[in-house]
Amino acid sequence: MRVKRAKRIVQKVAFSTTICAVLLAVAPPVVGQATALIGFVDPVRLIEQAPQGARALKKLEIEFQSREGELKQLHTRIQGMESDLEKNILVIDANEAQSRQREIENLKRRLKRSQQEAREDYNLRRNEELGKLQTLVREVIVELAREAGYDLVIEQAVYVSDAVNLTDEVLERLAQLP
Repeated sequence: MRVKRAKRIVQKVAFSTTICAVLLAVAPPVVGQATALIGFVDPVRLIEQAPQGARALKKLEIEFQSREGELKQLHTRIQGMESDLEKNILVIDANEAQSRQREIENLKRRLKRSQQEAREDYNLRRNEELGKLQTLVREVIVELAREAGYDLVIEQAVYVSDAVNLTDEVLERLAQLP
């Protein structure tokens, strides 16, 4: 008896679900229903292709050019000292050879430290410039979205059609900026 009763309940639920599905399928859309305008931007492409990014990298290159030159000079000096020591190792006394070798090792350590410091300074400055660029890109995206009446602009998606991709428009606006 319990089994028959359970079957009837399941049949009633299935019937009710079917009725609800049919009503939803044939029901007219809700009056005044608004559609949302959604856009997409590719942040990686924006950062890589923005003209401001290329200018920032050029600026950093110029900023660190003199330091790079100093490091290259020190490296060349060390190589010259090593070469000179190898050529003259047989004609100079052991104390002099040992002294020159210590000087070379000290210069190598100094070069290594200087290279590491230069790398760290460059990375800090690059991150600062990247942060400025990201802020600018966000501002342009928000401005474009407001002007065009977008309700939502996303940065990550599995699939994006060209109809909602705003990346090229943002790049055009970035190219117009000083």
